[in-house]
Amino acid sequence: MAKDFPPIDSAELRALLDALGLDLKQLDRRTRAAIEALSEEVLALRDEAATLKAALADAELLADNDALVPIFNRRAFEREVRREIALSGRFQTPLSLIFIDLDNFKLVNDIYGHAAGDNVLLKVAGILQDRTRETDIVGRLGGDEFGVVLAHATYEDTLRKAAQLAGAIDALEVRDEASPATPFVRIGASCGVVEWRTGQSAAALVARADQAMFIEKSRRKSAGRAAR
Repeated sequence: MAKDFPPIDSAELRALLDALGLDLKQLDRRTRAAIEALSEEVLALRDEAATLKAALADAELLADNDALVPIFNRRAFEREVRREIALSGRFQTPLSLIFIDLDNFKLVNDIYGHAAGDNVLLKVAGILQDRTRETDIVGRLGGDEFGVVLAHATYEDTLRKAAQLAGAIDALEVRDEASPATPFVRIGASCGVVEWRTGQSAAALVARADQAMFIEKSRRKSAGRAAR
């Protein structure tokens, strides 16, 4: 004969038992206790799985982000380039890449130290994020090199965007306000722009953009805009 038991305190436990279609009032004390214990263990495992899932998401974010600036690291950037190439190949849409190398960055480290250099990298990353679309991909490729991938953007569109980014970075200056006699350093950006070609790999696209950047840096050096 079924006996009356105290009501279950946990709303989640009651919901789980209802979902299982169990009426504990129809069960004897031992069976009820066993089912309650098993249900509580299921709920505990669910909570643990949710915690592990959140921790995994945090770990993936750390693995994808650069150690200094809040953008993709090179590994994650190249992965996203491969993904965009696959989409562009499938839908026959344009895709372009900007390879950015900072001008005069070594002077900042030599004169003001690496903390000042890190601050420059943070400012540049902010400029790239603020002046690109949410759908664009921004990453630090190493040292003072950055990359931007623009989906659905032609070569001409990307040239204009590269000029805008270079103009904003060219306006950055590093100076010691406490020592006016210390020379200031004007940061700049040499940008190599390329458009993806059908059949071209992500590595080949980045390499072409790198080469285009060196050509642009040589041009800027000749014009007195870049030192090293």
